[in-house]
Amino acid sequence: MSDVSFTDVAKRYGEVTVIEHLDLHIDDGELMVLVGPSGCGKSTALRMIAGLEEVSAGTIAIGGRAVNHLPPKDRDIAMVFQSYALYPHMTVRENLEFGLRMRGVAREEMNKRVNRAADMLAIGHLLDRKPKDLSGGQRQRVAVGRAIVRQPAVFLFDEPLSNLDAKLRVQTRAEITKLQQTLGTTSVYVTHDQIEAMTMGNRVTVMRDGRIQQVGTPREVYEKPANVFVAQFIGTPPMNLIHATVADGKAFGIPVPIENGRRIVLGIRPEHLVHGGEIRATVDIVEPIGHESIVYATSGTEKLAAIFDPHETPRVGETISLHVEPARVHLFDADSERRLDVA
Repeated sequence: MSDVSFTDVAKRYGEVTVIEHLDLHIDDGELMVLVGPSGCGKSTALRMIAGLEEVSAGTIAIGGRAVNHLPPKDRDIAMVFQSYALYPHMTVRENLEFGLRMRGVAREEMNKRVNRAADMLAIGHLLDRKPKDLSGGQRQRVAVGRAIVRQPAVFLFDEPLSNLDAKLRVQTRAEITKLQQTLGTTSVYVTHDQIEAMTMGNRVTVMRDGRIQQVGTPREVYEKPANVFVAQFIGTPPMNLIHATVADGKAFGIPVPIENGRRIVLGIRPEHLVHGGEIRATVDIVEPIGHESIVYATSGTEKLAAIFDPHETPRVGETISLHVEPARVHLFDADSERRLDVA
């Protein structure tokens, strides 16, 4: 078993607390994505698993064994960094072999592991090249290969796609996902990109200010966000958030099963705002993106985003009417910002 667990883990730098009361269990063979804005503590959590940061309080365990006081080399992990971290004076083969040579792995076994990783990543033709002769995507494949040959209990990925262009990011994230499924190795993947999180993870952990906001499958996090932060962080374009007070069983003109006088936040996904309805708005900006158009509009004091068919897109300055099914509206308490689950 190679599960990973955080039990009441904290990380402090002097008087500054970066992570507090972190409790999380990552199942054996799972790909868990830690996602959140810069400074939320996700990379710090990953580095604590690796042993690159000391734990201030609590326990981190790998395979049921506490690793707080073990050096990185004894934790049976392999890490892939954003910066690739390849040795520039070594060939690709030598980079792949380096960690194995340090561990005294026999030449026959070393060749077997390197050739297998090269085949899986389609970099066999690059083995005699040096990093300066590779593209960014090829360098990242080599960095992943160096982790694979280790055959660790846990893979750790620290924003590995940040230096790649948009097209290559899509291709490489699919390759990493397929690779993880093939190997079945427990993996923890850190990113600030919620699209990466939603497309790659078996489960997603959303973090903010050193605390977990929600843990769930990508669908659970998208369809039932636990609070206002998760609701707006997950989804592109972000969820529309409308502050209102319930009156006569309605808020912002939408029927809601909440008592009159209560202050709430209504959350509406842009794709759930459809043409023709009770919400009047004036179009401010139109962003055509090929298969659809994102329309930004103003309704009273509220700013809204809606998604239109490209052939039915309104013009800037035009007044439009929008509708949302009440069942599609997410409800949050205005004070706590927590989700309100109502029948």
